[in-house]
Amino acid sequence: MDETGRMRLWDEYSRTKSQDLREKIILEYAPLVKVVAGRLSMYLGYNVEYEDLVSYGIFGLIDAIDKYDAKKEVKFETYASLRIRGAILDQIRKMDWIPRTIRQKQKKIETAIKEIEDSNGRCATEEEIAGNLGISMEEYAEWQSQMKITNVVSLNEYMEQGSEVPNEKVSSKHFSAPEAVVEEKELKETLKDALNLLTEKERKVVLLYYYEELTLKEISNILEVSESRISQLHTRALQKMKDKLGKYMGVLSRI
Repeated sequence: MDETGRMRLWDEYSRTKSQDLREKIILEYAPLVKVVAGRLSMYLGYNVEYEDLVSYGIFGLIDAIDKYDAKKEVKFETYASLRIRGAILDQIRKMDWIPRTIRQKQKKIETAIKEIEDSNGRCATEEEIAGNLGISMEEYAEWQSQMKITNVVSLNEYMEQGSEVPNEKVSSKHFSAPEAVVEEKELKETLKDALNLLTEKERKVVLLYYYEELTLKEISNILEVSESRISQLHTRALQKMKDKLGKYMGVLSRI
C-alpha cells in the first residue's frame, strides 16, 4: 500500500474505530516489527530468538496503533518504532534474561579497559583486555557476545531519559530557538568526541551501520572480516561511547 492509501486507511480508522480497519493497519505495519526486531537481534546475538523478538514487538505495534495521535504531526512509523522497541526490551527485562554472571563480566571488562587506558594513555586493544582479565581471546570473544543483551538494555535506558517522541514538523533553520542551536552544536561535539575514542575499525562499523544503514553482512564484506567480528567491534564501540554520549546515547537508535 502506498502512502496515500495508508493516509486514507488512517483517516477512516480515526473516524470509525472499526476493528476490521484496525486489523488491516496491523497487517500493513507488521513488516516494521520485523525491521525493529532484526536490528535488536544484531545486538542480542543468540541470546534471544528472533521469532520471540517479533512476537513481543507485535504488542508494541498494537499499543502504538491504539495510542497514536496524528495531530501531533509525528510519522506513525517513527512513533511505532519506539513503541515496538520498548515492548521488546520491557519483555526482556521482565523475564530477567540478564544473569548476574553476565553483569559481573561486563563490570570486569569495563574495569580492565579503564586500567589499561589510564596506564597507557590510549585505547585498549582486545588482546590487552583479554590479558588483563587472564582469559584467552576465544573466551573474551564469548564474553563480548554475552554482553550484547546488556548493551541494548543500557541503550534503551538512556533513550527513556527523554521518552517523548520528537515533533517532526519542519521548521526554518533561520528561526531555530537559541537553545535548540546550542543543543545541536553540543550533540555534534559530543558525538565527535565519542567517535574519537574508537579504533579505526570500530569507527567504520559505527558509521557504516548507523549512517549508511548497511547490514552486518555488507559491513563484513567491506572490511573483509567475519560477521561475528563485526558484531564484536560494534559491541565494543558501544561500550566505549556509552559514558561519553550520556544523554545523547539514544541518538544512535534514531540515525
